[in-house]
Amino acid sequence: MKSIALNRFFLSIIFLISLYTSAQKQAERDLILIDKDWRFSFGHLYDTQKDFNHATGYFSYLTKTGFGDGPAAQNFDDRAWRKLDLPHDWAVEQPFSEKGSFSHGFKTAGKGFPEKSIGWYRKKINIPDSDKGRIISLKFDGVFRNSKVFFNGYFLGTEESGYNGFEYDVTAYVNYGGENTVVVRADASMEEGWFYEGAGIYRHVYLKKTNPIHVIANGSYVTSEIKENNAEVTAEVSVENKGNYKGQIEILQSVIDADGKQIANISQNVIAPDFYKTSSYSSKLQVNNPLLWDIENPNLYRLITEIKQEGKLIDRYETSFGIRTIKFDAEKGFFLNGKSLKLKGTNNHQDHAGIGTALPNELQYYRIKKLKEMGSNAYRCSHHPPTPELLDACDKLGMLVIDETRLMGINDYHLNDLKRMMERDRNHPSIFCWSVGNEEWNIEGGIVGERITNVMQGFTKNIDPTRPVTVGISSGFKSGISSVVEIMGYNYLGNGDIDAHRNQFKQQPGMGTEEGSTFATRGIYFDDEAKHYKSAYDKKPRPTFYSIEEGWKFYAERPYLAGMFIWTGFDYRGEPTPYGWPSVTSYFGMMDVCGFPKDNVYYLKSWWGDKPVLHIMPHWNWSGKEGKEIDVWIHSNCDEVELFLNKKSLGKKKMELNSHLEWKVKYAPGTLEAIGYKNGKKALLETQKTTDVAQNIKLSADQENQVNANVVVVSVETTDKKGLHVPTANHEITFSVKGGKILGVGNGNPTSLEKDQFIDAVELVPITNFEEKKLASANASNLISSDDNNWKEAFKDRDYKNQAPSYVYRGKFELSNNLSTNTVNFFYKKIGTDAVVFVNGNKIAASVEDNQKYVLTSNVLKQGTNTIQIIAPPLQKVKDWDVMNTDPGIIQVITTAEAWKRKLFNGYAQIIIQKDENAAEVVLSAAANGLNTGTLVMKK
Repeated sequence: MKSIALNRFFLSIIFLISLYTSAQKQAERDLILIDKDWRFSFGHLYDTQKDFNHATGYFSYLTKTGFGDGPAAQNFDDRAWRKLDLPHDWAVEQPFSEKGSFSHGFKTAGKGFPEKSIGWYRKKINIPDSDKGRIISLKFDGVFRNSKVFFNGYFLGTEESGYNGFEYDVTAYVNYGGENTVVVRADASMEEGWFYEGAGIYRHVYLKKTNPIHVIANGSYVTSEIKENNAEVTAEVSVENKGNYKGQIEILQSVIDADGKQIANISQNVIAPDFYKTSSYSSKLQVNNPLLWDIENPNLYRLITEIKQEGKLIDRYETSFGIRTIKFDAEKGFFLNGKSLKLKGTNNHQDHAGIGTALPNELQYYRIKKLKEMGSNAYRCSHHPPTPELLDACDKLGMLVIDETRLMGINDYHLNDLKRMMERDRNHPSIFCWSVGNEEWNIEGGIVGERITNVMQGFTKNIDPTRPVTVGISSGFKSGISSVVEIMGYNYLGNGDIDAHRNQFKQQPGMGTEEGSTFATRGIYFDDEAKHYKSAYDKKPRPTFYSIEEGWKFYAERPYLAGMFIWTGFDYRGEPTPYGWPSVTSYFGMMDVCGFPKDNVYYLKSWWGDKPVLHIMPHWNWSGKEGKEIDVWIHSNCDEVELFLNKKSLGKKKMELNSHLEWKVKYAPGTLEAIGYKNGKKALLETQKTTDVAQNIKLSADQENQVNANVVVVSVETTDKKGLHVPTANHEITFSVKGGKILGVGNGNPTSLEKDQFIDAVELVPITNFEEKKLASANASNLISSDDNNWKEAFKDRDYKNQAPSYVYRGKFELSNNLSTNTVNFFYKKIGTDAVVFVNGNKIAASVEDNQKYVLTSNVLKQGTNTIQIIAPPLQKVKDWDVMNTDPGIIQVITTAEAWKRKLFNGYAQIIIQKDENAAEVVLSAAANGLNTGTLVMKK
């Protein structure tokens, strides 16, 4: 008996401990990713009926609280809408058209396409009853653009910019212990930039739960000062009280190293802020012998902020940070941790081949790795705040960042955007400079630009005094912004005399915020104006612009210039300068939109990197050009290079610093061979060989991204019978995958009008001409009416106190697609009890999983006009003011997508795969006419 009692005692103790642990966890902070299982449909820019009659009610969401109507209403029926996961960019899914926007890559979305400019998103979430007493918020990393957000029909707010993160407190509106509805309406009709921006919820969304006393959003600020071998870390934290507690709280700050070891901690007892007030508290912690963050060793620490109330932990907030020093010198350039460092940067937009702006986290790392492999050490966010995952990748991989706001100005709209960007991003050690503007031609050279810059620069210093401020300037370097900005940002050598400006403002550090702007098409070595192809040889693009080599030489030779940022690291959708339609991507990138390198990458590798490089351009497949001279360039950092054609020497040449070598070679099939010499000895060997015809498909997963990654980037190419890559191949490759799904395909061709994505099309077809007729009996459920007598407009002037026992309703819907390959469903919205549905005279049974869904097979449907009849006893009003549903439902037509495919472009294509959560492996297959099938197996 004693042992039984002891067992019960211990079990009760364990139970109490588990209850305490559960309660403690609930009292702390939760940040839950809610990207899965959203519903999506297009609305309409100005046709309210096509916009689901949103904002047409007697009371709209702006007149009375909780009156969100149309899709904003909590009980709106979205069953027919498309299912998808976030992030999502609906623009990339659209076809191309010459009527589309030049700057946005001619996609049929946004401006000029009102039926594809409004996107509605809806999601159901459950919030348990145990969350009562906590603060519940929705956190959005970015929606493009002009988003309106609703929660359970309550309007939360509007965020105009497509690049700002934002949060809404929904605590008062929560249905605890039940279902809650999140609704977002995105309006992408207006462009915010002059480059491809995508459309929709293209960044992550979270559900956040905190104690009423908590660290506010982006509420920590960590700085450090290095003294000898130690660092003094200042941790400032802003705490908000959305509850009624009055009294003392304890704030504990701890520094954790990369191994998870606590290396410093401090606590302080303070008075909690008053109701709905915020207070800031500052602590200093000593870190001995810190591991500094730099581009080669991006060492990171974590600051853990804990809040205790009466000894109980109520909030825990984590901040990643790095310890490092930065300095600009007007004579000697830029210094990181006291060491001179030449900035070798690129500008980049945020889209990628096949998936637009909705980048998975893994792709951010993939792109930064590609830039680092090229030798780049700096990244400029052009021209807007980036997604948080990009900055995380730069922190972890060692890439310096210029963080840039979207628009210059001195009012709340401009300064609040700048403030939010800085408070969100200022703990990232990768960020070394804030940019408050770019190429504002209207104000750059005048007093207005000077005034605005002074305000924004001072405002920036109040938020973060540890980093300098720059502006990218292109309309002359003489006055206005140029005369007052802290770090001069020169955009292009041809736009002004940089040396003259420096001599006038000798105390002002400077860097090339944009340089190059060259045109090149990957794998193309002769201009083809008819095809809109530009040769990949690094040539001066325009009289006032300079080649990449000319630009780098200029900045490399001037110690007072901190470095330069090339326009651009990657090609991007839109701005297809110097062409227009049918070019749909830019030509500026060192890499194409997939990240496949153009030849300029090897020039930069030679002089930006620290590894031996030897690269021959072009390829050596020139059938039909036998005996004609081909320009052969060598990119290398060897001392000398000797070139051979079919074992015959074509001469040895010395390599000048920051240069390349050239030969004129009469084409003959065979092997072009280069030998690089260092200190008089052979160091490197490189060849270009004439290949046989393509025979095999080769699939290669990005190795660093493959293991334990949810998303994998796969390169597609063809090889000949000897395994050599065929650089002129252009086969169309068809793909299939098991254990995963394809997110997008691309090939780097700037004129490709192929689909980026192959997804099922969901069309919503309305029921029109909806009429009704009274029936004498409620049991007349099998009676369908074919005569045209006594029909009237459905529900018009209905006397709900004197309704007929039953009604028969009829309407029409139009089908224009191939019925045999489509899935057609009728989603019934209740207009009566015990409804019976007929289509074209055929009685339709409700589906098993949903008794208000009817599957319409091709044998009952007709091409063109179809008739639907519904027989049902009427619904009765409980209260006189009840609003009765008069919408019978919607016809959903799903057109199955064709197989995923893409043509190779100059021998390459790319496919992006997302692994299924429970799949042990992913198998990708690729097939093409006349080629052996390629297969790639990726383990989970």
